[in-house]
Amino acid sequence: MNDLSQKPGKIKVMIADDNSFVREGMRIILSTYDEFDVVATVNDGQEAVAYCKKFPVDIALLDVRMPNMNGVEATKLICEQTNTKPLILTTFDDDEYILDAIRNGAKGYFLKNTDPERIREAIKAVYNGNTIMQDVIMEKIKSNLTTEKEAQPKIDKTLFTEREMEIMSLIAKGLSNKEISKQLFISEGTIANYITSILGKTGLQHRTQIAIYYLTGKIR
Repeated sequence: MNDLSQKPGKIKVMIADDNSFVREGMRIILSTYDEFDVVATVNDGQEAVAYCKKFPVDIALLDVRMPNMNGVEATKLICEQTNTKPLILTTFDDDEYILDAIRNGAKGYFLKNTDPERIREAIKAVYNGNTIMQDVIMEKIKSNLTTEKEAQPKIDKTLFTEREMEIMSLIAKGLSNKEISKQLFISEGTIANYITSILGKTGLQHRTQIAIYYLTGKIR
């Protein structure tokens, strides 16, 4: 574990990856941005959880496949035991990992070959309370789950208003609140209220889970 000095007023980021080259590369990239403070680099999920429990960390960048404890397991413990927001960075766009990471509370899922500027924007968005899913990942979830749709239970439409169903369908298509606002001619604030209502009725935590629920009829 490499514990680095913390700087006030910046987004505190921890990087967990068992590949030292990747860890150092990511640290160097993120350190070029003034808004980030890379407070630690660790070797596995177990060290990531331990660090987040002991020190303040805003965003944990977690690889999926790591020894001792993988990124998906670490995501669950970090969400349950700390205020840190996990963001998955991986070379593996495996459906099982994606869904498990989302179930465990990951706030985003990106491939490591993503452009640094996109990763930068993703970290900032997650820090500000949003959930970010790279387009290629969202498309993989949708294509995989759509093939299973007929075998899954249908959504109980009696739980939702017609407008809520409409908004869920657009979320499942990958549209942002701004894009939904333009399509339905209602304000982003109103859409946010509908999403809050949907989350309350389903017990889900964020829009990616809403998309999966709409496509499968299952609370994941």
